[in-house]
Amino acid sequence: MVEPRVYQALSQPVVGHLDPYFFEVAGEVRELLRQVFGTRNEVTLAVSGTGSSGMETAVANFVEPGTRVAVFANGYFCDRITEMAKRQGGDVSRLEKPWGATFSAVEAQEFVDRIKPHVVAFVHAETSTGALQPAKPICDAGHSVGAIVIADTVTSLGAVPVNVDENEIDIAYSCTQKGLSCPSGLAPITVSPRAMERLRSRRTTPQSWYLDLKLLLEYYDGRKYHHTASSTLFYALREGLQAIVDEGIEKRFERHQRAHQAFVAAMAELGIGMHVPEGYRIPNLNTPRVPAGVDDAAVRRYLLQKHGIEIAGGFGPLAGKIFRVGLMGPLATEDSVRLFVSTFQEALNEVPSTVPA
Repeated sequence: MVEPRVYQALSQPVVGHLDPYFFEVAGEVRELLRQVFGTRNEVTLAVSGTGSSGMETAVANFVEPGTRVAVFANGYFCDRITEMAKRQGGDVSRLEKPWGATFSAVEAQEFVDRIKPHVVAFVHAETSTGALQPAKPICDAGHSVGAIVIADTVTSLGAVPVNVDENEIDIAYSCTQKGLSCPSGLAPITVSPRAMERLRSRRTTPQSWYLDLKLLLEYYDGRKYHHTASSTLFYALREGLQAIVDEGIEKRFERHQRAHQAFVAAMAELGIGMHVPEGYRIPNLNTPRVPAGVDDAAVRRYLLQKHGIEIAGGFGPLAGKIFRVGLMGPLATEDSVRLFVSTFQEALNEVPSTVPA
């Protein structure tokens, strides 16, 4: 759900991509992003494009032909990182786990000790499973062999502490339409000084011109024309970030956690368990299991048609096995949970079972 005050920001007059006011707004966005990411990184900005452009910015700038890349693979978006790294000529190795599992510090260290990668990549909050991966063990393991570490924070930023500096994440990227409660279209990214040193010393020019960080910095820092950024999307992002800061970043995290706990308790009362173990769940993306004999697609269709409530299903190995229920931004309240649970229970009762128990 888009933050209501963001809609008003979207109605402001459009200015050009080289207008002084645009760069003023972009500068405010950069400072607000530092607060939400939990970083002092100078290189913190919003890339024009969806969250996948943030992923590709991270990969295209730090993976070149022959780069050894270690990917912690436990869901769909780890697969997307893998594909992007291979397209850049990276030598990719993967540590595989079932979708919804997370990696321990011992597993992370053993993996990187074996691979000796230049780049390590993991998904902090895996949208396809609802699993929240602790960042510090992977970052510590990567740094012990001299690697830089990329974290996908597409689902976590703005709803879960990312703590880039505390966790020593080198590159983190995200999107705008999940925890930041804005329309899609921009990809926040932050890059550590250590990673920027690596970028400046790379042997080849990044294959992507559009997502070349050096060129993007010439635009945002040097105001040298690069592409036609949307002032409207920047207005929206500035307002969404300001709403987070106005609420209080820690208070926002606590609100999301309370809503998540209320959701889990309500599911338990219905006899429905969660796919991800306690302690490793994304609070703003909940994944209850589909009860035996229930047609998840029919339940989701009922909710949308009868109540205008849209939730997602599982895909890949989790197709038909989980629901994916977002409690993000303005929706992360106990009132929202009560509303959803009442309609969800109605749907379970009204939709005939078509899947054998």
